[in-house]
Amino acid sequence: MAAPATPAPSRVCNVTGFTIERNGQRLALANGVVAIALLAFGGFQAILIALERQGLAISADWWYRLIASHGTTMLLFWLLFFEVAALYWGSTMLLNARMVAPRLAWANFVMMTAGVLAAQWAMLSGNATVMFTAYPPLEGHPIYYAGVLLFAVGVLIACIHFFANVVVAKRERTYEGSLPLVVYGLAAAAIIALYALGTGAVAYGMLFLNSIGLLETVDPATYRLFFWGIGHGAQQVNLAAMVAVWYALIALTVGGRPVNEGLSRVAFLLYIAFIHLGAVPHLLVDPGLGTSHRIMNTSYMLYLAVLASLIHAFSLPASIEVAQRERGFTKGMFQWLKKGPWREPGFSSLVLSIVVFGFFAGVTGVLMGTMQLNMLVHNTLFVPGHFHSTVVSGTTLAFMGISYYLVPILSQRRLVAPKMARWQPYVFAAGVFTFTVAMMFAGQLGVPRRVPELGYEAAPLGLDQFVTGPVPLIMLVVTLGGVVAIVGGIMYVYIMVMTLLKGERTETPDDGLRIAFGPAARMRAPAGEGAVETAAPTATVTADGGEQEHEHITGLKGRWRRWTRFEAPGTYLLVLIFLAWFVVFYVIAHVNLSQSWPVG
Repeated sequence: MAAPATPAPSRVCNVTGFTIERNGQRLALANGVVAIALLAFGGFQAILIALERQGLAISADWWYRLIASHGTTMLLFWLLFFEVAALYWGSTMLLNARMVAPRLAWANFVMMTAGVLAAQWAMLSGNATVMFTAYPPLEGHPIYYAGVLLFAVGVLIACIHFFANVVVAKRERTYEGSLPLVVYGLAAAAIIALYALGTGAVAYGMLFLNSIGLLETVDPATYRLFFWGIGHGAQQVNLAAMVAVWYALIALTVGGRPVNEGLSRVAFLLYIAFIHLGAVPHLLVDPGLGTSHRIMNTSYMLYLAVLASLIHAFSLPASIEVAQRERGFTKGMFQWLKKGPWREPGFSSLVLSIVVFGFFAGVTGVLMGTMQLNMLVHNTLFVPGHFHSTVVSGTTLAFMGISYYLVPILSQRRLVAPKMARWQPYVFAAGVFTFTVAMMFAGQLGVPRRVPELGYEAAPLGLDQFVTGPVPLIMLVVTLGGVVAIVGGIMYVYIMVMTLLKGERTETPDDGLRIAFGPAARMRAPAGEGAVETAAPTATVTADGGEQEHEHITGLKGRWRRWTRFEAPGTYLLVLIFLAWFVVFYVIAHVNLSQSWPVG
């Protein structure tokens, strides 16, 4: 019988106390580094695309090459590479476990990288200007389809590897009880990825076979049905992974924990069961789907996934509030928020990501899931405004935030330029917020997407609707916001690259950033920072010797006193504001609908 494999060397992290196995550490870092390189590459393309609207001389041919590469890079390659890094981190470090098959993981890493390089060559050489959607009968080079297939299959293997790590960790009892919530959320993302990448493999597989002559034709309706399993499904993977990262950042920055972990787990289960229906709005005009199917799945069934997001929308800020109140910040409704560690990039990234994603990306996504409203804006600039607010304002900003902890901890290097790091999330979020909102306004005015210039100057009949009036000013705001966001992106890439190359070697690489797993003293409210004692309620002794509380204050002040005794009163108020915002958006959308499709 063969001798058991020798476990890879491990170390105990002096910051978090977790066991970090060498293979898991190196694989997470390698995938994360490639992800950051792809983010930088896609960001460079973004600024060229934005400046083209302001007169930068780019030919229509090159513009479509950039659009195709930028879309695929930012919607698939960068995010999924980072999520693979998160899967390896979660299934090893967070479980004190080991990589089951590290050689397979490294081979898989090489395959994913080769797939990305092949697809990029095809797009940038002009052999696959088929855009991200690649709808037939548009044709691309076989190397493009093969490259995307290699990458997709590689991510599938990484997901399977993640589950193997979890199973072995459970068998070897490296952790106790249920999966930690962050790993549970990553598992939900991996399950959604199995579905999304599987359907994507079918879609791109058909196009690959057609491109090499083994398949005579590809039915467009069949392709679209399978493509949107990955085209939108990949974004649902991002959603589940982003929420898991949010919970991780709450623990890392303020030591927070879910107010009801069981309910948070149910929300992840709702994502697994129903979030894939978010792809249906892309198929509203396809004849293969019946009207009853479209209405049912773009409203009633999809709302079960929305319910999951609403659960997280309460749980996440409540977790922050409860943790802060436990640290002594109990004065008023929002001292807990005011006294948050805003100078830490992880915390600012967390809050900004939640706010922008919830108030703009989430709300507009639900609106676009409604069939009638979707038909108004689907081929306008409103759609890029929406998905930039999801994958950039939401997912990318959250991933940046967690990087400020994982990169120093895994590389054992001190973070470079901590002062720049404190400003970076604000700069990036301000830029992204500006250009996404401006895109949505432009889309409301009917500005089209996926065209290099809005005057249609090369068309037989020109169109001046989008080159006069308010549109040029709005498009200038889009460009300016894009430039600010790129500056924030450059700051992030600089910090990460210099940390990996020049950061000081250290056993405690937190560099002053508050880590919740550190000594208990770090979690106490700083002296003089507003830590207060809660006043004890008045009480009288009952006949049996017990105490009975009395509420002596009546009227509005009494109701306020009772309200603030809730565990998270500030969160209750924030959630009510969010719901009111939701209603306002729906009213505005239906007013627009009534003007477009008058009744009577």
